[in-house]
Amino acid sequence: MIRRLRLAIPNKGRLVEPTVALLRDAGLVFETGERALVARVQNFDLDILFVRTNDIVEFINDGVAELGVTGLDLVAESGSDVPQVRKLGYGRCRLTIAVPNDSPIRAAEDLAGLRVATSHMNLTRQFFASRSIPVNVIPVSGAAEVAPRLGLAEAIVDLVSTGSTMVVNGLRPIEEVFDSEAVLLANKGALDGRPEVIDSIETMLGATLAARDRKYLMMNAPLTKLTELEDLLPGLESPSIIPLAHAGMCAIHSVVDADQVWSLLPRLKAAGASGILILPIEKLVS
Repeated sequence: MIRRLRLAIPNKGRLVEPTVALLRDAGLVFETGERALVARVQNFDLDILFVRTNDIVEFINDGVAELGVTGLDLVAESGSDVPQVRKLGYGRCRLTIAVPNDSPIRAAEDLAGLRVATSHMNLTRQFFASRSIPVNVIPVSGAAEVAPRLGLAEAIVDLVSTGSTMVVNGLRPIEEVFDSEAVLLANKGALDGRPEVIDSIETMLGATLAARDRKYLMMNAPLTKLTELEDLLPGLESPSIIPLAHAGMCAIHSVVDADQVWSLLPRLKAAGASGILILPIEKLVS
C-alpha cells in the first residue's frame, strides 16, 4: 500500500502563515492547531507535517517527507543537492553583512582579521573565502544583532527583510551575501517514483501563485480601435475578441500583470475602451 504523500512545512517563523495561506488558496482543505504536528488534507492524498524549519531539508533527504517548504538560504547552508521544484515568491529576504552605525567599517574587505557572528556558518565562510578575506566566523544560534554590542564580534551576517530589526539594534548593512525566499523541495526518490502526484502539487501551487500576480480585464471597444488596444494589452497571449450585438463593437478579454492595471486603464480609455471590468483570477495554468 502506497502511503499518503507528506509535505513538511515550518511550525514557527515567518514562513508559516504565507505557506498555510498558499496551501489553502490552492484548494487544500485541512485543519490546524497550535500544537498540531500533522494535518490530514481532506480532499487530497496528502499529510502536512509541521516541523522545525532547520530540519526540513534533512526530512526530505531522508524520505520522511516527499515534499517540503523552507527558505532557500537554509538549503544553501545545508550544502544539500535536494531537488528544488520551484521558488514560491514569498518570504523574500537577504543574508546581509552589518556593522554598528559608529563602526569605521565600510566594505567586506575591511573585516579582514576581524570576527563575524552568524547562524549561517557555511554561507558566511563561502562568501569571505570567495573574496579571499580572512575572518573569524563566530557561531550564534539566534539574536545575532546583539553580538557587536556584547563584544562577541565586529560584524554580523544575518537575514534581513525590512531592515527594521537592524535599525533598532543600531546596525547598518554594508553588503549582501545571499538572496533567499521560500522554495518547494522534493525527495529524489519521490520525483522518480511518484512524478504524477508531485507534478499535481507543483501545478496546484504554481497556478495559485501565478493568479495572485494577474488580473482579468474585460472591456468593450469599437472595432476600429482594436489594433491600438491590442498593442496596449501586455497579456499572456493575444487577447480574446468577441463580437457584440451592436455593429462595429466588440468585447476584449485579456490577462494582465496586476501591477500594470492602474497605469494601463487611462491609456485603454483614451484608446476607446469602455465598460472596463477588472476581475481577480483564482487559478492560472499557463
